[in-house]
Amino acid sequence: MDSLLNLTIVSPDGVLFEGKVKNIHLPGIMGQFSIMPQHAPLITQLDKGVITFYDNDLKKEINIKSGFIDVKHDVVSICVEQ
Repeated sequence: MDSLLNLTIVSPDGVLFEGKVKNIHLPGIMGQFSIMPQHAPLITQLDKGVITFYDNDLKKEINIKSGFIDVKHDVVSICVEQ
């Protein structure tokens, strides 16, 4: 079985997504980057753009104005402003 990431995305309005995903594509302040299982621990700022991920092979996109991401032991927490 493939490794998965436990992803939670929250905004001031509440939880936007919570579940397991294969990878995540994000708008970083230095450019686009991706998070995959077994990624090194990371805390960084997000820029305006689109967070893209696949939930049960269904592509999902969330537009953001800014945010922060925390990655540790395949647990990814993202706090965004939309």
